[in-house]
Amino acid sequence: MRVTLIFLAVLLGISLAWIVRQTINVRPWVAETPGPSAPDHLPAAVTAARLGLAVLLAVVTSFFMLGTSAYFMRMEMGRDWIPLAVPGILWANTLVLVFASFALQRAWNAARRWNMDKLRPALLAGGACTVVFIAGQAVAWGQLQSAGHFLTGNPATSFFYLLTSLHALHLLGGLAAWMRTMVRVRRGDAPYKIRVSVELCAVYWHFLLLLWLGLFGLLLYN
Repeated sequence: MRVTLIFLAVLLGISLAWIVRQTINVRPWVAETPGPSAPDHLPAAVTAARLGLAVLLAVVTSFFMLGTSAYFMRMEMGRDWIPLAVPGILWANTLVLVFASFALQRAWNAARRWNMDKLRPALLAGGACTVVFIAGQAVAWGQLQSAGHFLTGNPATSFFYLLTSLHALHLLGGLAAWMRTMVRVRRGDAPYKIRVSVELCAVYWHFLLLLWLGLFGLLLYN
C-alpha cells in the first residue's frame, strides 16, 4: 500500500511542480504573441492549454490516490475479498501503451524540429497503439466475464473493473485531443500551435503510462 501511495504522491508532486513552473516561473515581458516577423516562434510558457493540463494531471492523480486508498481499506475490511488473478493480456496491453507513449515522444521531438515526415507517422502510431490498448482492455474484461468474474461478484473484481475502466476513459479523452492535433497537422496550422498541441498530448500519454504502471502493480499484488 505504501509503495503505491508513494508512487501516486510522486505523480501528484510532478503535476503540482508543473503548475508552479507554468504560473510562477514566467517572464511577462517576453510573454508576447508571435508577430508576423516570427511565425515560428513558440508561445509563452503560460497558456490556458498548458495550465489546464497541469491542473487536470493534479486532479486525476488525487482522484486515483483516493481510489487506491479505498482499495486497500476495502481489502482489509472482511473475508469477502477474494484476490483476483489478472488476465495475462494485461502484460501485452502494458507493452502496447509503452509503445504509444514512445511514439508520442518521437512526435514531440519531430515537432520541435518541424520534421513533418516523422511527425505524422509518429502521431498515427501513438493513436493506433492507444486504440489497441483500449481494445485489449475490453478483451481482458470479456475474459473475466467468461470466467464468471462479474462486476458485483467480488470486491476485488469490482475494483478491477472500476480502476481499469476509469483509466481507459481518460485515454479516450486523450484521443479526442489527439484527433484535434491530427486535424491541425493535416490542415497545416502554424508550427508553434502544432508544437504545443503535440507537446500536451505527449505529456498526457506519459502521465497515463506512469499511472497505468502503478495501477497494474496494484492489481498484480491484490
